[in-house]
Amino acid sequence: MKKLLFKSIFYALLLLLALEGWVRIFHLSKDNPVRFVDEYEVEKWRPKQNGYSVTGNRRQNFSEYRINNSGFNSYREFDPSKDKVEVALVGDSFIEGFHQHYYNSIGKKIENEFPGIEVYEYGYAGYDMADQLHLMNAYKEQFDLIDHVILGVKFSNDLTRGEYAVIQSRMKLESPMYRALREIKLLVYLQNIGALDPVKELISKVTSGSKKKTKIEKTPEQIHQETLNYIDNFESLINSYGFDKKRFTFLLDSEHTNPVFLTYLDKNNYEYIDFAPAFGKTKKQTTLIYDKHWNNLGRSIIAEVIVEYLKGKN
Repeated sequence: MKKLLFKSIFYALLLLLALEGWVRIFHLSKDNPVRFVDEYEVEKWRPKQNGYSVTGNRRQNFSEYRINNSGFNSYREFDPSKDKVEVALVGDSFIEGFHQHYYNSIGKKIENEFPGIEVYEYGYAGYDMADQLHLMNAYKEQFDLIDHVILGVKFSNDLTRGEYAVIQSRMKLESPMYRALREIKLLVYLQNIGALDPVKELISKVTSGSKKKTKIEKTPEQIHQETLNYIDNFESLINSYGFDKKRFTFLLDSEHTNPVFLTYLDKNNYEYIDFAPAFGKTKKQTTLIYDKHWNNLGRSIIAEVIVEYLKGKN
C-alpha cells in the first residue's frame, strides 16, 4: 500500500512537472510585470520590463508588452518639449494595451495616421479618474508640455470615489507569496482560463459560511442617486486637481454612459470624443473573443476617431 501511494505521488509530481514545462515551452501563460508605487504615490509598472500577454485557453490572443522608463507600456519613451506636438492618452487597461503588440498600439496607429506628432500612452490596468488626475498632477511639469491630453472614462466604474488613495488590494499582488505563486506558470494558466474558479467559489462558501449571493437589480431611483454621487465625485476630483478644458478631452462610449452625465459635460463645456457612432458603423467584432478589450479593429477605430478629433483642432 505504501509503495502504491509513493508511486502515485511520484507520477503525479512528474505529470505536474511535464505540464509546467508544456505551458512554459508553448508560452500558454501570460507574464506578469512587477508593479510599484513611486515617490509621488503613483502606482505603475516597474520600468524596463518585457513580456507577453496571453488571452484564452489556446492562446487566442498573444501579444508582447514593453514597459518604458516612465513605467508604462509603450514603444517610445516620454520626452515632451515645447518644440514638438505631443498627445497623451491616459486611462486603464484599454489604453495600456497589453492585448496588442506594443509596437502596434493605439498610439502607434495614431502616429501612422497623423505624421509629425508623438503619442504617449499613460495606461495602467485599473486606473479610474482619481488615478488619472493624480498622475497628471504628480507629473504636472511633464503634462504642462503636452499639447493634447485625452482621458479615457467609463462612467460605470471610473467615478466611484472622489479622492485619491493608493489601491492597497492591487499592491497586495506584489507580496512575496503572490510573486512566488506567479512563478508557477501552470497555476497562472489554470487561473487565467477559469479552471480554478469552482475551487475558489467553494473555498469562499466554506470560509464565509454564506450561500451564493443573487444579483439585485437597482431601481431607477437608486440608479439616479448613484449617478448624482458619481457626478459629485467627479466635481470633487476636478476641484482638487483642476482641469484645463483647452487641452484636456475625455474619450467615452455614449452608448454606455449615463445621459445625465453627458448632459452635465455638455452644460459645463467639457469636450469629449464619443467613439460609439464609429463602433456602430461596423458589423465586425471590435473586441476579443475571450476578453472584452478592443481587438485590432477596435483599436484602429479608436485611433481613427482620435485622429479625426485632433485634425479638427488644428
